[in-house]
Parts: sequence; C-alpha cells; structure tokens
Amino acid sequence: MGNGRCRHRQQATESACFPAVLVKQNDFKIDDSEPLRFECPADRGHAKRQGLCATCGSPLFLINGASDGEIVFFASSMAEPSLYTSSRNIFVKNAQPWDVMDPALPRFAAKP
Repeated sequence: MGNGRCRHRQQATESACFPAVLVKQNDFKIDDSEPLRFECPADRGHAKRQGLCATCGSPLFLINGASDGEIVFFASSMAEPSLYTSSRNIFVKNAQPWDVMDPALPRFAAKP
C-alpha cells in the first residue's frame, strides 16, 4: 500500500496523492454494478486501464499493463477506508510543493 503522486492520479482524485492498495486480481471483487472502463498510456508507454463507478464516476481501480495479475484500487473506494495505512510514497517527483508527506515513510521518485 502506498501513496501515489502521479499527475494523472492527482487529477483523478483532486488531491495531492492517491492512497492505493495493490492486490492480486483474483482477490479483488466489485460489490456493485459493473464499472465504466477506459484506457490511457502509462509513463513507460504500456496501457493502464482504469475503472470508474458507473453511477458517480469516482475512480475505483487501475490495472497496469506492465503488472501481470495485479490491480491497484483506490483506498477511498474501500467499504472501510479507515482501515487503510500507507507503507511508502511513490512518484514523489510529481509531488506538489504544498504536499506534506509522512517523513517516516520511504519515498521513491517513480514506481519502485
């Protein structure tokens, strides 16, 4: 679990970071209706597929074409988002000057 500061995720969440949870696709289940999906290019050129709530458009998850069998879901879309705890900060090269990060967490300029 980590806080991504990718510019696309900042725009999608309208905040400084994207609290993310990485899981195996087989362990991921959507409880409500089928999400809307769209594709966009990642920094390294491969495809990223994003799922959005079909009702309100909120971001739900990302499937990175370079990460076989994994899915990253937005912690805010969890049934119990208060259970989320972060273990690292990634894409800090895109951090906004006003973004305050936990100094105890490791930082990575891009995806480790």
